[in-house]
Amino acid sequence: MSTPTLHIILLTVLASLFVSTCCDNQSREDVALFIFGDSINDAGTNNYINTTAGFRANFPPYGETFFRYPTGRFSDGRLIVDFIAEYANLPLIPPYLQMKDDEFMGGANFASAGAGALVDTYEGFVVDLKTQLKQLEQLEKKLRKEMGSEKTKKIIKEGVYLISIGTNDYTKPLLNPALFQSISMEDYVGMVIGNITSVLKGIYEVGGRKFAMIGVGQIGCAPSGRRLTRNGSCSGEANKIAQLHNVALTSILAKLETQLQGFEYSYFDFYTSESERIQYPSKYGFKEAKSACCGSGPYRANSTCGGQRGVKEYSLCRHPEKYVFFDSGHSSERANRQYAQLMWNGSVSVIRPRNLKELLKHEGT
Repeated sequence: MSTPTLHIILLTVLASLFVSTCCDNQSREDVALFIFGDSINDAGTNNYINTTAGFRANFPPYGETFFRYPTGRFSDGRLIVDFIAEYANLPLIPPYLQMKDDEFMGGANFASAGAGALVDTYEGFVVDLKTQLKQLEQLEKKLRKEMGSEKTKKIIKEGVYLISIGTNDYTKPLLNPALFQSISMEDYVGMVIGNITSVLKGIYEVGGRKFAMIGVGQIGCAPSGRRLTRNGSCSGEANKIAQLHNVALTSILAKLETQLQGFEYSYFDFYTSESERIQYPSKYGFKEAKSACCGSGPYRANSTCGGQRGVKEYSLCRHPEKYVFFDSGHSSERANRQYAQLMWNGSVSVIRPRNLKELLKHEGT
């Protein structure tokens, strides 16, 4: 892992130099991205914890498109958050666990592949959402020592807290349908939303005011979701719980904006944006939306990409940019770029009540 780690550090430094060179006139030194959640946002956190290959992507062919080596990102290249950082004139945001004590460049990424809002979602293999909040609290204390209270307070307040969480809380029990015989989907979603709400309030108490939430995608129509059905159609049960989650999440965000002074948010309708690309791939420049680029079995729905997860054999497409999904549950770089563009300056039909450019009050183009 030493070589990829060195590459990541060099890329981050170079990106930082580019930002300081090209964007001094915008005086954005107090803008930062603090990234939380799961594999949609994980830039390599799980490289630094004791876990298994099932929760890591630090082996080929992950990373092949942009980085030319695996960084720990679950894609062939960059993630949504990488593009958001670029649009905000920030460097690539490194995993918090990779950062040195005196290294703070544009934010921190706490996201951990496999993480959920519920502590027992893959407990022991991931950094759950509440632990990610504790890491933010630790970082805030370090920044206060290094930068002083006033500057730290401004960075924390002006920063955007970009969160993607919930998918693993739902995909895990869907593999064990007996759970929903003892608890209703609605009550289970309520537990997940309750934990998310608690963490949002925790970030607010640290000083955060600007929140960007990514809703749960159309998980029933991802290759991994199609594996749950006999005929390869979308899993209606998986899509139903995703929609229940998104309705509850938008409701609690609107409520928090009225309850907490200064609380602002953007909610990205990932479900609709993803379903559009799955249903009409050619409209968005894709050729394949049902099968993954990398994996095995029907629709390449088995999570064997890279051959490090217990099964060595897997198939890999030649042109990942033609696929909506790179592996069984994660988007290709091209899809991630499209989602990031929608989050950055999209209309209220997909990101509401404001897009990220408006949330950041970004002065650039």
